[in-house]
Amino acid sequence: MLNKLLAFIRKYDLIHAGDRIICAVSGGADSMALLWGMYLLQTKLDITLEAAHFNHHLRGAESDRDEAFVKDFCQGYGIPLHLGGTCVTAGKKGLEAAARDARYAFLQSLNGKIATAHTADDNAETVLMHMVRGTGLKGLGGIAPARENLIRPLLSATRQDVVEFLEEYSIPHIMDSSNAENLFLRNRLRHTVMPSLKAENPAICQNLSAMALRLREDAELLDALAEDAKTTNVINLQLLQPAIRKRVLAALLRDFGVREPEAEHVSLLESLLYSDCPSAKANFPGNITVCRVYNRLEIVDTISAGTVVIPESGNLKLPEWGLEIQSQPVDFSSSDPKMVVLQPQGELILRSRQSGDTIRLPGGTKSLKKLFIDRKIPAAYRNKVPVFADQQGVLYVHGIGNNLDRVPQKGRCIGLYIRPL
Repeated sequence: MLNKLLAFIRKYDLIHAGDRIICAVSGGADSMALLWGMYLLQTKLDITLEAAHFNHHLRGAESDRDEAFVKDFCQGYGIPLHLGGTCVTAGKKGLEAAARDARYAFLQSLNGKIATAHTADDNAETVLMHMVRGTGLKGLGGIAPARENLIRPLLSATRQDVVEFLEEYSIPHIMDSSNAENLFLRNRLRHTVMPSLKAENPAICQNLSAMALRLREDAELLDALAEDAKTTNVINLQLLQPAIRKRVLAALLRDFGVREPEAEHVSLLESLLYSDCPSAKANFPGNITVCRVYNRLEIVDTISAGTVVIPESGNLKLPEWGLEIQSQPVDFSSSDPKMVVLQPQGELILRSRQSGDTIRLPGGTKSLKKLFIDRKIPAAYRNKVPVFADQQGVLYVHGIGNNLDRVPQKGRCIGLYIRPL
């Protein structure tokens, strides 16, 4: 097993001379084999070796026994040990996920490369779990040899390799009683499905793990090609090969704020590319809306920016509208071309369009709805077009013009300097 460990480290360039390697050690067979293997290789690899143990407090006295065992072993061999723990409770994703999140949060707080003891058997089980739940190429890629500061040096070794290695060096380990239970999917696959597969082919774990590593390489190549092809242009997206296009769309969703895009989200976004509506839109988790704006995809906010009372005199910064507005009393005949002169009846209001709004321009009177369509303003942006109005209706639409039916005739008015923030 030691040769497999060293070969895998070198193949995937997991460790460099001078690295601080912190082995995550539960006290079970896999983690003890990893710790002992790294202990034997520390001089050859020129590393600083440490260990870390996290107590989930899920099994009462047994959890404390595990901690004491790891502590005693590390003390006996002079291996510095980091201890952490908390009383884990089930979250939205269940107890197993909550325990994993707590454990990794502790490990990530440590300064060094974190080595976990995932084996080829773990990788094979992970692939089967993903298949049961439904997956794509990424899920079939199983466990990554490295991710950020996490490394998995044991992925090429089987559980049988681990057992034989521990016996060869007479290294003790402890048993986690929860591993015998079928509460979690991984355990059910380990106890029921894997024995049947091993009966067909004793090398099934090595084969599945090797397949996963090859597929992960393929997925990484496709991801790199997708990154180079990244675009929001609808025509260009349509021309991409499906495997690349789906990855580009998933990347766009992440850019738009969808944290974990699923296949259904990618398919929904892809449907916008082929919609007959040039302003088609779709909603995604996190209150995120993506719209096809004619020939491109954009994230948009279809909610209006709210109503603002414009004072007769003052300066307003309105980030929700993207505007800064300076207002002041003026005479109706003011001729500053940079100023918008309005004569409201009562309060002057900045708002989004409302049903029934109309405006008369040199070409005639139109509803704002029809005007925005004629001006090819995307549907998702129409609620963000600034409309200045009073209780009688529309006075001015920013970027379009004054309502000719409400042009000031005499008396005092409000002059507005409207600038983008």
